[in-house]
Amino acid sequence: MANDKNIKHLSIIVSGKVQGVYFRLATKAVANQLGVKGIVCNIPDGTVYIEAEGDRFALDAFLEWCNEGPDRALVEKVAYHEGEVKNYRNFEVIKKLGS
Repeated sequence: MANDKNIKHLSIIVSGKVQGVYFRLATKAVANQLGVKGIVCNIPDGTVYIEAEGDRFALDAFLEWCNEGPDRALVEKVAYHEGEVKNYRNFEVIKKLGS
């Protein structure tokens, strides 16, 4: 899978009421269901940062979910861009970037 051309990497920032509403845990559950690998963490500015890797179909479904979020979330904006594939092995909730 390391050089699978169908695998894409997205860096995603979700804005709105997305902290303190189980956004990260719900994101992990959805990512696991879709086979998306990567990380999710809260950013001090109140946004949630996600790095997600998977095929186009899985990432489209994942982005669609990010626009909704879990029940208690109020998503205002989802910004993303494609980046270099990092070959994540699973999907993890991390405390902060770089940890």
